[in-house]
Amino acid sequence: MGLARDVEQAVARAVAAGEVPGAAWRVERDGEVARGAAGAHAPAGGDALTPDAVFRIASVTKPVVAVAALTLVEDGTLGLDEPVDRHLPELAGRRVLADPADAAAGTVPARRPITVRDVLTFRLGLGIDFTAPWPTPTVAALAATGLPAGPPAPQGAPPPDEWLRRVATVPLAHQPGERWLYHVGASVLGVLLARAAGRPLPEVLAERVLTPLGMNDTGFAVPAHARDRFGPHWTPPDDAGARRVYDPADGQWTSLPAFPDGADGLVSTVDDLAALGRALRTGGAPVLGADTVRAMLTEQVGPVDDEGGGWGLGLGVRRTDEPGGRHAGSYGWDGGLGGSWWTDPVTGTTAVLLTNQMWDSPAPPAVFGAFRAVAFGPR
Repeated sequence: MGLARDVEQAVARAVAAGEVPGAAWRVERDGEVARGAAGAHAPAGGDALTPDAVFRIASVTKPVVAVAALTLVEDGTLGLDEPVDRHLPELAGRRVLADPADAAAGTVPARRPITVRDVLTFRLGLGIDFTAPWPTPTVAALAATGLPAGPPAPQGAPPPDEWLRRVATVPLAHQPGERWLYHVGASVLGVLLARAAGRPLPEVLAERVLTPLGMNDTGFAVPAHARDRFGPHWTPPDDAGARRVYDPADGQWTSLPAFPDGADGLVSTVDDLAALGRALRTGGAPVLGADTVRAMLTEQVGPVDDEGGGWGLGLGVRRTDEPGGRHAGSYGWDGGLGGSWWTDPVTGTTAVLLTNQMWDSPAPPAVFGAFRAVAFGPR
């Protein structure tokens, strides 16, 4: 099988070269499946990774939670263009920085309420501006409230009501609907889903997405049945070539956090994420209808990255030019702890690569480029 051989060679070569301690992958293309693992749970070796290993998926959490949100839109619990005020009154009557680069310039009233669509498209006015000096005034103000900043730290945030209360003390950087800002919208979305459904986010996600798709190894804590497939997570090598443990196997993901973060809190496997990709690629059943999937995968705002990619309803969307018109390109997202899921509906390919080493932001290890080249390239 050429696909399986090519993918294995690309990833195993990178692991052997020391790019990452270990990796697992799954590629589905034209009825062929390439699934495997290379390396170990630790840089020095030890227990070998298996294809069913459980990983911290960081920002790949975002599209999983977005799918759950759209199930609530489909059943009428939420409306895309309704204000969030009904469920998130803390975010009503927003003030907005007169100058997003200067908190001392004062604030002005928001011209309109934040909508559900704003939250899904990351245009609610709060988040990370990759084009501005770090930290921006709003990012600094959020950190000053005591909320965790930086890589995922699920046990560091307070419960949802207190989390949102602190967020609401910070003025918006931009008017609602005006500017794409990364990350915070997905965290707000998780609070919105729980309140709209009247149940904790882990329950909503399990009921609406994980159980119907058979994503049994995905959750805000490692399921008890999968503990033996979950290892430590590592930082990139320092100048001396040494890695340190970012999170041990018995660390922050072994129990449910007070704040289940819809932006970066999940653990999962290549098989589970491929199941999500397969559902979206084939029309959304059994979790979403085809019209909703089309809306989700339609570019709502862009570009949002250096490659010209846009953003749909809760996930990245890349468009492809072809003679005679434009068709939808790939969709998915990456996680800074070392994971990636993308689906290309044109070639019918879903490709998932998960590793046990965080990215040396903003650049991923070269293994991701090599993986994508064989997964999505000509055959």
